Amino acid sequence: MKSIPVNQISCCEVHDNEKSNLPIAIIGAGPVGLAAAAHLRLKGESFLLLEAGCDIGANIKKWEHVRLFSPWEYNIDKAAKQLLLLTNWITPQNTDIPTGKELVEQYLKPLSELSEISPSIHLNTKVTAISRKGLSKVKTNGRDDLPFAIHATQNGSQHLFEARAVIDATGTWSNPNPLRSDGVFLLEEKALSNQIYYGIPDLLGKDEERYRGKKVLVVGSGHSAINTLLELGKLQKQTNETEIVWAIRKHNLENVYGGRELDGLPARGELGNRIQKLVESGILKVMTSFYIEELKESNGKIHVIGTVGSEKAFIDGVDEIVCNTGSRPDLSFVREVRVMTDPSLESAYELAPLIDPNVHSCGTVRPHGELELRQPEKDFYIVGAKSYGRAPTFLMTTGYEQVRSIVAALVGDMESARKVELELPETGVCSIGVGGGDSCCGPDQK
Repeated sequence: MKSIPVNQISCCEVHDNEKSNLPIAIIGAGPVGLAAAAHLRLKGESFLLLEAGCDIGANIKKWEHVRLFSPWEYNIDKAAKQLLLLTNWITPQNTDIPTGKELVEQYLKPLSELSEISPSIHLNTKVTAISRKGLSKVKTNGRDDLPFAIHATQNGSQHLFEARAVIDATGTWSNPNPLRSDGVFLLEEKALSNQIYYGIPDLLGKDEERYRGKKVLVVGSGHSAINTLLELGKLQKQTNETEIVWAIRKHNLENVYGGRELDGLPARGELGNRIQKLVESGILKVMTSFYIEELKESNGKIHVIGTVGSEKAFIDGVDEIVCNTGSRPDLSFVREVRVMTDPSLESAYELAPLIDPNVHSCGTVRPHGELELRQPEKDFYIVGAKSYGRAPTFLMTTGYEQVRSIVAALVGDMESARKVELELPETGVCSIGVGGGDSCCGPDQK
């Protein structure tokens, strides 16, 4: 379906039968957005897929040099595979583990180029606002009978799309958290943006010269930080002048290493083993319980001021900082639809008890679907990493199950929507509460 230029919009209301003929809008052409498209196509539903980037999987291309810890078995959606198998697509080996680049080139690109998918994709289309047609979020009467109005900028001009339902799969990667432990971006951090990288730099590729022989501070304790540190360790072996400092807020490195041999995804467990060996080698300096409060620049160097416990602590003479403190959802463009998010995680409200890192020690989450993701705004859903808000434990295969369930609900198959058709690998570090011994990921946990 083509977009409608703003200056050509009719004032006429869309009647119920017209609304039912409108497509379902998917926002974001990453793995979960494309999976939603595949499920809709198999159900015979029309859709439009709006992507802000200039190509499919634009966010993944920012970390295309990184190898995932999940094998292909968990990275390909079932409906997408069903469509691809009708072509001459070469199926990857289930046990192979792809890089981000391989994920895009061997799976997402071929999927997006299918004749059933490609005509409905709109690239360079950034959604700026969503509302019900003609109504702000305040108005209730007749709301559910109106289509969604999706405002977007497309190749420099304003456009309006109409849809009967919306699936927001925009993710969180483009909205990193700041370095400061209070979660606030201050001017001093923004002023040092040329020396701060948010994400996972290509340390042994195009970004090597930026970090070679420098004092590099890595902030964060998740898998992104571990990947960054492991690559920095390789760079340090090549150039001894490269100095590595690792700052984490956790007080115990054991909590960072994860389940290791007990992890259901061996490659994820191996990351814990590898970073432990790197720490024990003495190649990097580790600062635990470090909370950043302030950044200062002097003669091209960054001085980091924070606290360890009740004491002031300092990291001086830093050349480059890699910020791996996670990311957060962009909720600005859904302000005029009725969305309920958890007040702390900004996740889908019903998901919060399942994924709250203040409670759960792991990323093993009970499979969930349309019911948990349902919003007060009828037929509006937030899926994928964005549905997890600021929680860092999302797995791609979880998003595939989300959209399978949602599409089933949108076509009226509530029996299928309520089914759980997914088994997730456990992390090997599953407990409730600090020091708790009970399981937090059993099938009956609510």
